Amino acid sequence: MDMRRADTIASEIEEAILTGEFADGDRLDEHRLADRFGVSRTPVREALLKLAQSGLVEHAPRRGVFVRHPGPVELIEMFEVMAEIEALCGRLAARRISDAALDELRAANARCRAALGRGDADAYYAENEGFHRIVYRESGNGFLASEAGRLHRRLQPFRRLQLRARGRMAQSMAEHEAVVDALAAGDAERAAAALRGHVAVQGEKFHDLMAGLRRAAL
Repeated sequence: MDMRRADTIASEIEEAILTGEFADGDRLDEHRLADRFGVSRTPVREALLKLAQSGLVEHAPRRGVFVRHPGPVELIEMFEVMAEIEALCGRLAARRISDAALDELRAANARCRAALGRGDADAYYAENEGFHRIVYRESGNGFLASEAGRLHRRLQPFRRLQLRARGRMAQSMAEHEAVVDALAAGDAERAAAALRGHVAVQGEKFHDLMAGLRRAAL
């Protein structure tokens, strides 16, 4: 129960950071957060640990936990690496994925499509996470899957935020379909290209992401 509550608290603190309620450099006090959410300090501490994995907060020894907003250069560098890691996962998965896993991907896409139909970006992102983790797993390389998952967690708030841009969910859905088609065909290079293009935040997608961050900071 505490872990589920910690997940909810982490999402709410993340939202408060991205919408500017907590600014860069603000100290996050465990006692005040526990009072705010009506819980003990334990789920708050777990929530802050989760947020530290995404880099939105930093633990300073003997000083506390502080909000940290990455700059645009750092963000684009992380997305650049993430795009190449996902491309490699796709390339390997195209050779190794099972029929059962392809069915899992199609089912995840169906749930994404339902969230798109409701206009629910957060539900879409939750299903989107599952979609990507299946691809990581089906690469057949445990070390690669672990590293992909680690960086995915680091970028989670920003990948979630970009889905709120007008038209982005529908675009993401089409990209998911292209990924599944390439994997089903066993086309390693097409799968790699589809995932690289899906994750990269170059050009318009990066401007949309930064515009979302600027709006959140107002």
